[in-house]
Amino acid sequence: MTASAEDPHDRRDRLATLLADIATEAAGAVGARAVGVFLRSADPGVLRLAALTGLPARLFRPWWQVQIDRPVPIADTFRTGAQIVLPNATEMMRRYPQFAAALPYPFATISVPLPAGDETGGALTALLPPATDAAGLLPERERLTRLAEGLGARLRRLAQDGTALVWDTEPVGTLPPAEYSAAGRTGRFTWDPVADALTADDGVRALLGLPADEPSSGEAALTTALAPGDARRLVTLLRETAHGKPPADPVPVRIPGGSLRLVDLWPPDGSRLVHGVVMDAGPVAGQAADRLPQAVFTMDRLGVVGYANPRAERLLGVPRARLVGRGLWESVPWLSQPTCEDHLRAALLSPDPVHFHVERPPAAPSPSPDRGGGRDRDGREDDPRDYEGDWLAVSVYPGPDLLTFSVVPSNPAADGTTGPEEPVAGQSASIPSGVPAYRPIVLAIALNEAVTAQQVSAVVVQELLPAFGGRRLAIYLLQDRHLYRAWETGFPEGFLEPFEGVGLEERLPGVETLTTGKPLFFGSMRDLADAYPGIPLDATEGARAFLPLIASGRRVGSCILGFDRERRFTTEERTVLTALAGLIAHAMEKAQRYDSEAALARGLQRALLPRRLSAPPGVETAGRYLPGTQGMDVGGDWYDVVEAGDGVALVIGDVQGHGVQAAATMGQLRSVVRAFALDDRPPDEVLSGTNRLLIDLDPGQFASCCYIRLDPATGRARIARAGHPPPLLRAPDGRTGRLDTPAGVVLGVITDARYPVAEVTLEPGAILALYTDGLVERPGLDIDDGIGALRTALARGGAPATRPGTRWLAAVADRLTAATRHTADRPDDIALLLAARRTPDTGTPDTGTPAQVDTE
Repeated sequence: MTASAEDPHDRRDRLATLLADIATEAAGAVGARAVGVFLRSADPGVLRLAALTGLPARLFRPWWQVQIDRPVPIADTFRTGAQIVLPNATEMMRRYPQFAAALPYPFATISVPLPAGDETGGALTALLPPATDAAGLLPERERLTRLAEGLGARLRRLAQDGTALVWDTEPVGTLPPAEYSAAGRTGRFTWDPVADALTADDGVRALLGLPADEPSSGEAALTTALAPGDARRLVTLLRETAHGKPPADPVPVRIPGGSLRLVDLWPPDGSRLVHGVVMDAGPVAGQAADRLPQAVFTMDRLGVVGYANPRAERLLGVPRARLVGRGLWESVPWLSQPTCEDHLRAALLSPDPVHFHVERPPAAPSPSPDRGGGRDRDGREDDPRDYEGDWLAVSVYPGPDLLTFSVVPSNPAADGTTGPEEPVAGQSASIPSGVPAYRPIVLAIALNEAVTAQQVSAVVVQELLPAFGGRRLAIYLLQDRHLYRAWETGFPEGFLEPFEGVGLEERLPGVETLTTGKPLFFGSMRDLADAYPGIPLDATEGARAFLPLIASGRRVGSCILGFDRERRFTTEERTVLTALAGLIAHAMEKAQRYDSEAALARGLQRALLPRRLSAPPGVETAGRYLPGTQGMDVGGDWYDVVEAGDGVALVIGDVQGHGVQAAATMGQLRSVVRAFALDDRPPDEVLSGTNRLLIDLDPGQFASCCYIRLDPATGRARIARAGHPPPLLRAPDGRTGRLDTPAGVVLGVITDARYPVAEVTLEPGAILALYTDGLVERPGLDIDDGIGALRTALARGGAPATRPGTRWLAAVADRLTAATRHTADRPDDIALLLAARRTPDTGTPDTGTPAQVDTE
């Protein structure tokens, strides 16, 4: 099959295999606890986790996608192309407080970019044991960099074969290289006694040494894989299990090399197939662990249960046939509580034991249906202690390849609280047991960094809802004594429409929580309906919380949290939620001020930039402006075309900084330059006069500028530059070069600065390109490389149209800015001004060229 005819799924599989192999190789090469590979996604503003080794992907779902503009190491590496090394938690907190607060565990991280041609295609990140400083991780960084470069080369070859180097599905998970051969590994198999067909997964093949690419052949496969006596015994037990008589305990068997394996068997459950699990016996004590009084089970670093003793089967309420060899959260879904996930992340990312309590579902565990009601595999009666209370005390002991769990029943505390909670990762007694202390810290840091109402709402969704197990959120903001929805997620489509724009006189919980300043908590929808008869209810029966958003005594709005299940809100939870609502209110108030200032700045910018460029006879012009996407999306870049005397002035400039101040300074400079140009001053005088005025204004800013006085009749162009990038000139035959004319210092620094003037001649059909540095600067690259890339693009796409009157130059400007126009992350503004002498066949004059300004 040729590359062009290859199935897209095959290409995706090749990419997935490559990423998984690299992640596993990197983990072994640098001794990492975990390695992740991030690639671009279909959304240009998002990176997706494509491969993860050493950690259960399910447990790290919040990091499956990373906003490129978020202040986290992986995003900065991708955006800047620079390696980022954080040797310990102290340095991590100093440089990335939000990231450190979200993962408050002792580890180091190294992030390196994945090169993909002329751009960065993704990033590779490794989590390692902490070091004293970055120098201590130099060998690991160098090895990771070499792996990233090799992966980048292989990715480019895949791209040449037509594979799209984007990722928009779940990450591929792999185990890191084990410290001992099969430690902690498990595998599942089925045996058909009629056809004598053995179907085994990769785990069984690895544990028993079966060929990976050959079909198994039933009993014969076991005969060759096991020591002779053990093989005969296992075949006998398989046949007995097929008739409903499984062995009471896991069966110890040895492979020819002498290593011990445990085989657990289950009889047919509606089919004729015998199900079995093969486990490595190294990490556990086999039959001795089976008889321990507490529940014991192990989990590998992908979240798969490798061993469980009978007490774990009873205490968790899950038959071992559905527990061993499966993902922990698949077998025991009620362990997906946020507090459990936080503790398990701690156990996976730190070497210290973790202890916590978890509440079981109300229903008592059911005895295993295939072991006989109320008795274990040895015929013993169930221990009544297994069903005491609703709480379990869990201890997790991390290892290099396995986590070992010990679980015992735990009665609620005598004072009626919901069970003791040992502090983990800095947890404080003032925080309710279901919410680790760092969650409010993460929320506070993230809210401080959010600047728009949409960003504030997104932070609440990402940080507040998971902490309390919420699934629904609505934020309403107060305007003219009415509440208007700013954000919603999780509610049925259209359900919130009747509440849009309600007045403060309405008797609704979202209104009364704001007017009274008191939060309202309802453990179920029945409680809500009793308190507010006739209020519309959605289909769920979960709890609701209505929180007032009040900042410094000023009413901002209301926040509604929805939960899928009924729940009790403890006093501590109510206190924490009310305090967090205050943080949200202050962030929303700040966001409203920001939005107002941003609207003012955008309006100012539109007013100051030219709406239409002059186009004197013999000259065609085209301008493009793109604001930066960081901060307020407005800045100080500008351009202008001014007719004066028998010539035309071409101007482009860049004021330092962003925001209202930069836009205001830009407007002043544009007016000054325009006034000098209309007076037909020489280029050096224009820049000298503008420089002195900027110093007199003393705005605390400086600016670069390029000023060209062009005579359309002769093509003579006189150029003066004040610290601005050199213009480009494309000849009619396509030859394109940069005009490295002498340049003076930037405007606003030296009062008596001089600006030398150089001359060039434009032939008919030639194009002058003036631009600001935002168009040619790239993170991690020299600006000369960016100018070279722009020169190449101009050479390829600058041919004039052949039809008279066609505005071909506008199409050239669109092509030169196409890539940056669709880039989600523009750290700087971009301005481009093109001017061309008309050729005889395109010499029809017009009334001017509309300037294109993007400010949204």
